[in-house]
Amino acid sequence: MSVRARSSVGLVATAIAGLVSSTSRAQEGAGATALTIYSTARPGAVAPELYRPVPGQEAYASGQAVPGYAMIRQERSVDLKQGANRLDFRDVAAYIDPTTVTFESLTAPTGTRVIEQSFQFDLVSTAKLMERYLDQTITVDQVAGDHVSSVTGRLLSTQGGLVLSSENGEIHAIHSYENVHFPTLPGGLMTRPTLVWDIDADRAGRHDTRITYQTSGITWWADYNLVFSKGADENNGFVDVGAWVSILNRSGTRYADARLKLIAGDVHRAEPPPTALQMRRMSEAAVQANGFSEQSFFEFHLYTLGRPTTIADSATKQIELFPAVRHVPAKKLLVYYGAPQMRSYSDVVTNRDLGTPMNTKVDVYLELANRKAAGLGVPLPAGRVRVSQLDKADDALEFIGEDVIDHTPKDETVRVKLGTAFDVVGERRQVDFQINGRRMEETIEIKVRNHKEEPVDVLVRETLFRWSKNDIVESTNHYERDDARTVHFPVTIPADGEAVVRYRVRYTW
Repeated sequence: MSVRARSSVGLVATAIAGLVSSTSRAQEGAGATALTIYSTARPGAVAPELYRPVPGQEAYASGQAVPGYAMIRQERSVDLKQGANRLDFRDVAAYIDPTTVTFESLTAPTGTRVIEQSFQFDLVSTAKLMERYLDQTITVDQVAGDHVSSVTGRLLSTQGGLVLSSENGEIHAIHSYENVHFPTLPGGLMTRPTLVWDIDADRAGRHDTRITYQTSGITWWADYNLVFSKGADENNGFVDVGAWVSILNRSGTRYADARLKLIAGDVHRAEPPPTALQMRRMSEAAVQANGFSEQSFFEFHLYTLGRPTTIADSATKQIELFPAVRHVPAKKLLVYYGAPQMRSYSDVVTNRDLGTPMNTKVDVYLELANRKAAGLGVPLPAGRVRVSQLDKADDALEFIGEDVIDHTPKDETVRVKLGTAFDVVGERRQVDFQINGRRMEETIEIKVRNHKEEPVDVLVRETLFRWSKNDIVESTNHYERDDARTVHFPVTIPADGEAVVRYRVRYTW
């Protein structure tokens, strides 16, 4: 046989795939496939090169880098003879975890058992063939213009080209060639990843079998598309919600007509230590028919697709999570956090100057209730939320921001950060600071100015970071405690106006 090549680097061996003789194996029949996919991806953080490899960065696109895994279950019919059998299961995932594999005969479960198991991934390629033919005789065709010449000799090396020794002892260093002729094909090479079992069966004939295993190289995530429309005032409106599931498969095999399930939730695994490549990457509701149905599963949520689907290898597939939900009430929320860099400390903080850093930006959020009465009321898997708004001037949708949400149960609030307000600004300053023994008092003044032609609602957020035992002894505005150290002051600012919040907090220890 021969392999055509354009150079000694980057050889293509697809021409030989159909010529490789496999080891003895039982005849396999097509069967059902089911897969349950688990995601470990941070919402919105799947690297684009994982599903669109960049030339020169193909290593980053390997299945091991994909943040997720799946449990695969396949049913196949095989012919077994009584006694010892060697059975090859091909078309399994390239990133299979062999320690998770189970095999059972559904036809004779008690009389069929696996004696030994192995996973063979020494796949056929030009490089593998070259390695197998070291110290053996091959023929290489070289082309110079229209002239083709052949060199036959013993293969001494494949490093940086081919080195051949002819029968007369002449050494040939070949760096460019057109074809390589191999006299025979060596055994032991596979065209696809293969599970191999030594099976003992007490019943001959056709067996319906089931294998299950876990593989990496596959993941899923959710994407939400929201279209916002203003209501009767500046602060309230409605959103149309669309939800999609994206499935990335780089596991090394195709899943045809598979029954698909997705697990949403944080499932703990005993992970192996990260590889050097992974460390480098770290540093750098109503459901439509045949769509997904949702149910609680242990402490997680399980989404089951109501129809079979085919998931190709090295591909990304989108499936609707649930039909678009229209006219869900939503509220635009402005939040001013004048000192966001202040964090809660484990000891009393008496440094006066720590209260002075100031942020002038007012953040913009879109808030909606994940409740049935509002049109939703379904568990929402973690994912990226993109928000657009209709420009009535030309009926075009314009992008206004995006954020990521964590797994959100029903009856909880979804809050999406869209950016910072252009016409609303804040100012924060320390007015007074006193320490008297084991008591400390601090007075803070916050001003928020609205340059819009309509009133706006703003939530002024403050962190009482100096100590956990604190009391607000004076305040110009009503406030709500979020926790022991966080308070909110809701204010309404008139058109082209200003709101002032002043409070005095006492710390004791």
